[in-house]
Amino acid sequence: MHEIRAVYDDATITVYQAYSPAIAEPALRAGRFVPPFKRERMTWVKPSFLWMMYRCGWATKEGQERVLAVSITRAGFEWALANAMLSHYQPGAYANRADWQRALKRAPVRVQWDPERDLRLRELPYRSLQMGIGGVAVARYVDEWITGITDVTEPAREIRARLDDGDEDGASALLPVERVYPLPAAIGAALGA
Repeated sequence: MHEIRAVYDDATITVYQAYSPAIAEPALRAGRFVPPFKRERMTWVKPSFLWMMYRCGWATKEGQERVLAVSITRAGFEWALANAMLSHYQPGAYANRADWQRALKRAPVRVQWDPERDLRLRELPYRSLQMGIGGVAVARYVDEWITGITDVTEPAREIRARLDDGDEDGASALLPVERVYPLPAAIGAALGA
């Protein structure tokens, strides 16, 4: 099963990214990504908080010491998904692997579905979205879609500390409340959701 679970409201959705302080601090001050953030590189966002914690090791991995909650417009998020391609080849979706590779190179957004994680970062039996934003989509993400950036490093570390102390209920109570995102059917079908 593939689902997008996220914090969202009528206008925005929250995605997570982890960076070094050198990138996170200027972004927090500016309210958007500014240099040394590189627009030329693909930037990966994750709507799932726990998947981000798995990826960044609860903000302990080098270059991922700061976790940012990035609020973006739902319109931008859905544009990205509508213009995305799966990052792996699926037989039947394209005539052959070469056609898929050509299309993938042109796509401004890539999507992959990774095993969702529980509070202890163990794999769950369903998959969660990871989205790579590149090309023309990066400018849209940085200049148009972002409505706010919040540092959630300390809450992440507090959750981890409670887990380390055996307080799973206390850790769980600090998690952001994520719900299944109501993905438009056409987008979901194209991306295998």
